Amino acid sequence: MRKLILAAASIAALALVGPAAAQSPIVIKFSHVVAPNTPKGLASEKFKELAEKYTAGKVKVEVYPNSQLYKDKEELEALQLGAVQMLAPSNAKFGPIGVKEFEVFDLPYILPDLKTLRKVTDGPLGARLLKLLDSKGMTGLAYWDNGFKVMSANKKLLTPADYKGLKFRIQSSKVLEAQMRALGVIPQVMAFSEVYQALQTGVVDGQENSWSNIYTQKMNEVQKYFTVTNHGYIGYVVVVNKKFWDGLPEDIRGQLDKAMKEATAYGNGQSQKENDDALEEIKKSGKAEIVTLTPEQDAAMRKAMEPVYKDVAGRVGQPLIDEFLKETRGATN
Repeated sequence: MRKLILAAASIAALALVGPAAAQSPIVIKFSHVVAPNTPKGLASEKFKELAEKYTAGKVKVEVYPNSQLYKDKEELEALQLGAVQMLAPSNAKFGPIGVKEFEVFDLPYILPDLKTLRKVTDGPLGARLLKLLDSKGMTGLAYWDNGFKVMSANKKLLTPADYKGLKFRIQSSKVLEAQMRALGVIPQVMAFSEVYQALQTGVVDGQENSWSNIYTQKMNEVQKYFTVTNHGYIGYVVVVNKKFWDGLPEDIRGQLDKAMKEATAYGNGQSQKENDDALEEIKKSGKAEIVTLTPEQDAAMRKAMEPVYKDVAGRVGQPLIDEFLKETRGATN
């Protein structure tokens, strides 16, 4: 696959060489792995619309959803090699390439609501985390929301004991592995595009996701129960190839920054609506049961996952967790 990505990067570079290059629009290939009608899909299309408008056609944005170009495991390598210019990978994706700090977003129950999340992403802590990506050949531009996660399986998940021995699909993240192991789950790292079939065929027993992702991927057709845990948050970091970004004319970069800010506000505004609408559609389909935990059951889930914080401190550092908790809870763990 690396050879194919290198070949694609070479072709992309050759396309900009020659006398016609100066007159040709600057092309931004924006690749992502989810459906167009999800929060990320809508935000990427809004960015395309605004970027082309504000640059008067000097920039052309090509959006490739649903893993059309690369599976989620391959995306970041493609960006670093220049085969694509822009991505919006989830926070969990940066750990495997050496920026483990973003894994703090994956800690269970660390983000109580979207208002608190904005304090982090729109503040100095969020900006400092984005700067860590410079050393990996990418520039962080924005944080995009997807929503809070729920658990699903073909059995009711009411207590931590109900999870024991189940195989759950997760993204590639040491934090999510630790979270699942704390529940007695066997975690299975798997590309997002492969989840439906894996659930359908019994390769995995369950998964965790936001309502919009569950609905657009039709997971409610292959899972009988969805438990409203809201235990974790799915968010994305919009990144661009640093060499490409730094090489843009200053005025073009300024217009793209403007487009990204507006697309971010639009996409994040749509996120809650898309998740609420997806939940209603899942309920209307009647194909799965929505399970709500009692306060006691919720407390038991939180207690079961407390050890994950100590596990993750060894990876990202206790000071970062404390700083994050100060923003999200006003206290340290």
